[in-house]
Amino acid sequence: MVAAGSGSRLGASVPKALVLLDGVALVRRCVDNLAEAGVERVVVTIPAGFEDDFAGALQGADTQVTCVVGGGRRQDSVRLGLRALGHLPGTTLVLVHDAARPLVPAVVVGRVLQALRDGAVAVVPTLPVVDSIRRSAAGTSSVVDRSRLRAVQTPQGFRLDELVRGHTHIELAGLEVTDDAAACEALGLPVVLVEGHRHALKITEPVDMLLAAAILAAEGTP
Repeated sequence: MVAAGSGSRLGASVPKALVLLDGVALVRRCVDNLAEAGVERVVVTIPAGFEDDFAGALQGADTQVTCVVGGGRRQDSVRLGLRALGHLPGTTLVLVHDAARPLVPAVVVGRVLQALRDGAVAVVPTLPVVDSIRRSAAGTSSVVDRSRLRAVQTPQGFRLDELVRGHTHIELAGLEVTDDAAACEALGLPVVLVEGHRHALKITEPVDMLLAAAILAAEGTP
């Protein structure tokens, strides 16, 4: 789980993953959702200097949690998290999740894991794009066919050995990627899409916190 974001766009004085949503830190909500879906252990990449804060937020979680200090970029943090997983024998499947998506339903995690068990190498939950999209270039614009577009969510799922190979490749090649499926695609590996969920919104700005709180209230979730 990548949890090293600054939270600056939220106007927060702490890392985003430590921001409280109805009294519970975003990172804790994510860990609890993964535990509910049957995830056996979670490695959380965190910003340096906040080790005690994350330990407090994650105390008493229903799954095994290890925190490691992340890197300067998202892909650096993921690589460090994968390195920590390398010390856990018997691990063959891995999910990469953003702590900024605290309301991912267990059913989405289940879809990703099932696709991996069915033989997929890389799995991404997605949703159809609902907004009209226009491409802008050189002072002009053109409509993009949104029926062929998908919004990407997390957790994304992978065969652990292939994701490690993908991240090693992009590091050596000097490539930057915005998600982990792209690291596997850089090796020519196929990516399978499964259905995501509207509740798996990403917390980026204050309005996203309002939406997430409204979802919790509608579900009666504490």
